[in-house]
Amino acid sequence: MPEHVLTGKNRAVSDTGLDEINKQIIDHLQRDGRMSYATLAKTIGLSEAAVRQRVQRLLDNGLMQIVAVTDPLTLGFARQAMVGLRVNGDLREIADKLADIPEVDYVVICAGRYDLLVELVCTDDAHLLELLNEKVRAIEGVASVDTFMYLKLAKQTYAWGTR
Repeated sequence: MPEHVLTGKNRAVSDTGLDEINKQIIDHLQRDGRMSYATLAKTIGLSEAAVRQRVQRLLDNGLMQIVAVTDPLTLGFARQAMVGLRVNGDLREIADKLADIPEVDYVVICAGRYDLLVELVCTDDAHLLELLNEKVRAIEGVASVDTFMYLKLAKQTYAWGTR
């Protein structure tokens, strides 16, 4: 297991504290985030109160989130794109500025050809153009932008477990 895990806005959390029971809780909730505490408790073999406390601790410590995952197309967001950026300056500062843009749902600081990868969710091509031109490229330090428009999302999963 890695020494630290990145969570939230560039925060590092040391010693995740994931024992086997916490890993089981996360595994079950990744597959069904609506699973009741009672069902989860019965499946894992703990009391409902113990499961509720463990889940709350995992949430409070930023080790997991329970969210509703939607299909952007069904909500009127017909255009998604991954954007590779090369930047000058502090990567973390620029990543934070990008993360503040509401249409950005994913920001990764990386190594290789790009310094940052950003996923945009837009209503249409005009919206994408507006975002790229008026928000992304307008951030000081953004040197170049390569846009990869999604034609079809072939797979997206959140159930990778805790290993």
